[in-house]
Amino acid sequence: MALPLGTLVPRVGAPIIALALGMAVSVATPASRSLGGLGSISRSALQMAIVLLGATISLGEVVRVGASSLPVMLGSLATALIAGALLGRRLGVPERLRTLIGVGTGICGASAIAAVSGVIDAPPREIRYAISTIFAFNLVAVLVFPPLGHLLGMSPHAFGLWSGTAINDTSSVVAAGFAYSHAAGTYAVIIKLTRTTMIIPISLYLASRAFRRSPDAPTGGHTLASTTASLRRIMPWFLVWFLAASAANSLGAFTPDTRALFSHAGLGLTSLALAAVGLSSDLRELRQTGTRPLALGALVWIAVAATSLALQTLIGAS
Repeated sequence: MALPLGTLVPRVGAPIIALALGMAVSVATPASRSLGGLGSISRSALQMAIVLLGATISLGEVVRVGASSLPVMLGSLATALIAGALLGRRLGVPERLRTLIGVGTGICGASAIAAVSGVIDAPPREIRYAISTIFAFNLVAVLVFPPLGHLLGMSPHAFGLWSGTAINDTSSVVAAGFAYSHAAGTYAVIIKLTRTTMIIPISLYLASRAFRRSPDAPTGGHTLASTTASLRRIMPWFLVWFLAASAANSLGAFTPDTRALFSHAGLGLTSLALAAVGLSSDLRELRQTGTRPLALGALVWIAVAATSLALQTLIGAS
């Protein structure tokens, strides 16, 4: 249903419609949230869609876009981490929870939270709070960013850079970017994938800090071997397949018709992923999170979005 509706309302797009329909079903029939495998379906469908996107663009474009976005991306990430730490302390948010919110906002939402939580030994309650907080602002971003981008008269390049550096989760970046335009979506995804690789250095830094703080680090703390094993698990391997598909396209492996087919299939998979996200959403979790983590998430997210726009203007990236 989302695909034909997306054709009728291109400014909204099929992925956002799929997300809205999934959430509507979740609210109307709470039992739908208990369906097994929704998270796995969403993750797998989105990763396949991103790999198919790689097959429609050149490897040179991926490298060029990723490199050119680094100043804005690194500045936005630094803002997320610093704002999360300072504002979280002022709001009285526990240290591990503010770290999770800062990392989730600055890198890639729930994936970064899941990766870092094991490194800093965050309790399940704080992990749930952080993911619920990030999820709330993913929804807001998907709905607010495209119309705000049009209101500001942003080019596809500028909007792709903004959404790729300022929206938390990959699925929300894809939904918002392609709702704006195909060019903006493609640009945003490349930037977002570049940003996702920041999980590795951030996890290594947090692991080393935990190691230094632990008096029994050699026996009970984080060892280099355990950290390396954790990094193997959190490594976004679909990024490797994305680059391989892009390299194959650069070598002329795919015809224009094949690339068009990949593009259409990717849209369908993205819509499926967002529908699964909507179906698994539980708005009660947001109420249980409390006002302080939500306030921190809002302030960090706004700071990151404003920093991204400011840096674009400063370096003339728009």
